[in-house]
Amino acid sequence: SSPTMSPHCADETKYGVVDAVVKHFRDAQAKGAPVAGQDIRDIVTVNGVRVTVQDGTWGLVRASSNKPELVVVVESPVSEARMHDMFKAVDAVLRTHPAVGAYNQTI
Repeated sequence: SSPTMSPHCADETKYGVVDAVVKHFRDAQAKGAPVAGQDIRDIVTVNGVRVTVQDGTWGLVRASSNKPELVVVVESPVSEARMHDMFKAVDAVLRTHPAVGAYNQTI
């Protein structure tokens, strides 16, 4: 799995960004649109969003509870390459939101 990666996002906007990311992945699932090259298997929206695709690779986005940041974690039981694919997919969604800044670290 990846380290916890935290892009800057102001406290006033981070929950709205997370809501928009949830909507993005729910809409993708409803349309049958792939994420990281695969169909979505599951979406969990407890404290953010965790999207899992068919091979078990997943990505998580949530608002930090104590910093002006988002929390991003990705993992793949298949390969490091699939983990990177999921990070690219999640980051592409985050980059559509100007309020999301630079990461403290990435993979």
